[in-house]
Amino acid sequence: MTRKILACAAVFGLGVALPLWAAISPQEAARLQADLTPLGAVRAGNAEGTIPAWDGGLTSPARAGFPNFRPGQHHPDPYAADKPLYTITPANMNQHAARLTEGHKRLLQTYKGSYRMIVYPTRRSAAVPERIYEATRRIATTAQLAPGGNGVRGAIEGIPFPVPKEGVEVFWNHVLRYRADAAARVIGQAPVTAGGSYTMVKFKDEFLFAYSLPGMTEAALDNIIAYFIQETVAPARLAGEILLVHETLDQSVENRKAWVYNPGQRRVRRAPNVAFDNPGTNADNLRTSDQFDMYNGSPERYDWKLLGRREMIVLYNSYRLHSNAVKNADILTKNHINQDLARYELHRVWVVDSTLKPGTNHLYARRTLYVDEDSWQILAVDCYDRRGELYRVQEGHVINYYDQPTLWTTLELVMDLSNGRYLALGLDNEEPRTYDFSIKRTVADYQPSTLARRGIR
Repeated sequence: MTRKILACAAVFGLGVALPLWAAISPQEAARLQADLTPLGAVRAGNAEGTIPAWDGGLTSPARAGFPNFRPGQHHPDPYAADKPLYTITPANMNQHAARLTEGHKRLLQTYKGSYRMIVYPTRRSAAVPERIYEATRRIATTAQLAPGGNGVRGAIEGIPFPVPKEGVEVFWNHVLRYRADAAARVIGQAPVTAGGSYTMVKFKDEFLFAYSLPGMTEAALDNIIAYFIQETVAPARLAGEILLVHETLDQSVENRKAWVYNPGQRRVRRAPNVAFDNPGTNADNLRTSDQFDMYNGSPERYDWKLLGRREMIVLYNSYRLHSNAVKNADILTKNHINQDLARYELHRVWVVDSTLKPGTNHLYARRTLYVDEDSWQILAVDCYDRRGELYRVQEGHVINYYDQPTLWTTLELVMDLSNGRYLALGLDNEEPRTYDFSIKRTVADYQPSTLARRGIR
């Protein structure tokens, strides 16, 4: 309450009126039970029949065809029998140009001898628990953007803007999408050189997504939507570093809070630089802090423009990249991953352009986001430098973790077109277990004092 009073006082003290954006009407919200899915996607398929109608997605291991699946296992591919429809290469890319991101066009042109996109039948596998659908319907007429679009109010548990009117609303849908109540994972991050070599960095991550916990209220949330701990466990020279983040819902009231534990100093320090274009953790300057989970943090430095819903060829159902039958060395090749393991499909996505505001700074002057209509997961991002040149391309290779269910990345890529390097984050193929969604955590487990005790043990 005190934070909100101070924020309001600051606004009125400047004599500036910053209205909230209005929520959608009851008539628009009613579409979530009619022509739109519960999260706001178009329920029907497309006219050509190349995008099927949504049938609820993969809601359980049994529906995916694996009734004996056990939590923590690598998820078997429910679409392993699918055959490719066609392959996009530099020779035929012009035939598909209208449905390709600018980033994919440039990758095809830059790596003509090796980069190709193998396109498979479209499978609308995305699903979330029923309570998330119910929450989305409940908050559809109450969710509002905070002043300047730098936060959300009147929303809890569900997708705040299932019928978006502003580009920044799509950004917040991605940030607040359902992933799990809590989750833990051990993953690899590989900064791959132009020659194809890399030193694997291993992380142990833990998440608590307070925003989407059952029965959560805005008051109980206390403006913290997610808690995140990342411990570096390898290589030895980096092991023991720990990052703690408290992510906020209304950043016009309070920005994210972060702390780091340094094993050499045995001290916990505030880390205000874990944001925007500061370097990502142990990423060899190949990604920014706000590129983790494709795009995170505050949208305040950009102007946002909603370009509309389009049919695009994007990454989807990348179960082969998730498989424990595949080794890291099979995936990580020169300049980009092994494209034989990548799966592309035709999906409808929301396209959003974010352009750096005058007087602000960021490594990327413009970013174009391609956001899955069925899940609000960002699937690809084109990142431009200050000269207006396409600089880096992000890919989010997603699967439906059908034991939750949730659609989330199994591998995130940032490919640097200026030097042939790339970063691969999320490698768990050689780990004995993948995501553990059964962990029990509370807010007390994500405090700076806990961070210090964890670092010393």
